[in-house]
Amino acid sequence: MKWIIKRFIRSIMAILLSTSITFFLVRLMPGNPISSLLYQYIVEFRLPPDKATEIVSALFAIDLNEPLWSQYLKYIYNVLRGNLGFSYTSYGTPVITMIAYALPWTIFIVSISIILSFSTGILLGMIAAYKRGGLLDNSLSLYASVVASLPSYVIGVLLLIFLSYNLGIFPRGGCYDPRIQPGFTLEFISSVLYHACLPVLSYTITNMGSWALTMKNSTISVLGEDYVLAAEARGLKKRRIIISYVGRTAILPLFTSLMISIGAMFGGSIFIETIFLYRGMGYLLSRSLSVFDYPVLQGCLNIVIISTIVANFIADILYSKIDPRVRRE
Repeated sequence: MKWIIKRFIRSIMAILLSTSITFFLVRLMPGNPISSLLYQYIVEFRLPPDKATEIVSALFAIDLNEPLWSQYLKYIYNVLRGNLGFSYTSYGTPVITMIAYALPWTIFIVSISIILSFSTGILLGMIAAYKRGGLLDNSLSLYASVVASLPSYVIGVLLLIFLSYNLGIFPRGGCYDPRIQPGFTLEFISSVLYHACLPVLSYTITNMGSWALTMKNSTISVLGEDYVLAAEARGLKKRRIIISYVGRTAILPLFTSLMISIGAMFGGSIFIETIFLYRGMGYLLSRSLSVFDYPVLQGCLNIVIISTIVANFIADILYSKIDPRVRRE
């Protein structure tokens, strides 16, 4: 329990530090819609600076003359309360409302991608380890080397060009067909799955090779262990040895990487979702960045940061349950 509390406190400190860095980095960025609107009121509408400041402050519910340290304290207080502010460019829409719409779409494609790439990679990795030097082993190494040199968005662009624009097999973008009324109907669910195919395929192709190679190397290192040789000498069924002795141990190093990959996929979603016009967190982050919508940008970055830290915390807990030696370190 003491080990878990220690990890929990460390995670909370990491979240506070990361959100603080986000606050200051966003404010160092050039340009923002408030300055542009203020300039418009003063130059085009010929209003006095004080009057223009008063109008803009009332419009966005902010104090333009508030010192930075006061803004920071208010920001931390609001984040702890779950208040991420209001959008500058969406007519005062709460940021939390925009994220609540976008987040489920990203979770949907990321979850499916992780399940597919992880399970397929583990299976291929174990087979390649047992048949070293064979066709699957050599093909897997070549595939992983090629894919590792290509970012996920390049895979996404290639899939979009060939499977959507050239062959017309999949739609060119969106989360679902706008002609279909959203709801728990077979037509809507089918449309959602159909539109998610290319984003999911992009993630899966990019990550499957690395999982397979990692599992292959981990399996090879386990195959020579004494307890595996003893199990074989006892005449246990090969299926039981593979699952209970080899697989269970070989998969341990992949757990931490699995949780870290969740945060990495959230961060990489800005490219995939922008390419496929998939209105998840990545698309929202990209859009807010292009129009300098600071509150939305901060909110998206905070969600990505918190999800990564929480995923790492869960990975530590799970790993400690599987391998008790971790708690004694």
